[in-house]
Amino acid sequence: MNLRTIGCVELNSVALGMQAADAMVKAAEVEIVLARPTCPGRYLIIVTGDTGAVKSSVEAGRAISKDMLVDWFTIPSVHPDVIPALSGTAQTSEINALGIIETCTAASCILAADAAAKSGQVWLLEIRIAAGLAGKAFVVMTGDVASVESSVEAGVAGVAEAGPVLSHVVIPSPSEGLKAQLL
Repeated sequence: MNLRTIGCVELNSVALGMQAADAMVKAAEVEIVLARPTCPGRYLIIVTGDTGAVKSSVEAGRAISKDMLVDWFTIPSVHPDVIPALSGTAQTSEINALGIIETCTAASCILAADAAAKSGQVWLLEIRIAAGLAGKAFVVMTGDVASVESSVEAGVAGVAEAGPVLSHVVIPSPSEGLKAQLL
């Protein structure tokens, strides 16, 4: 199974979210990366598999979601840093400049992270989705200042109409205290 395509369905209902997750797995040969409640009472489902299966799975989830659908996507050829950043297993030996993009939905944040990582020499450190964030999400990346600046711009543009992006910043020389909190 090609695990380079991911799909996401984000709902405003935990009950329908669980039903959608079940329908998504039954609709096509996909693997669940994440299926859990998030703030504020939303449910997030991320699946992976080959592109056709992921598209079918996401459509099944969207059909269940009806008017509770918050956001969704399918990303063929997702950047390899995205899933480790989502799961908190991303690693880097040093942190140079930092780029942060904050969005209103988990799905739009993952779109921003993928676009940012594909556009330049940056490493995704973390994609934090909704837990304790009132439904918002953010991605943190590092690299040299120019790469981080261009990647943040590409990430903001990558959200397109899925947004909105609440804020985005580049920190050229983060303090050692902040770096320690990220590693």
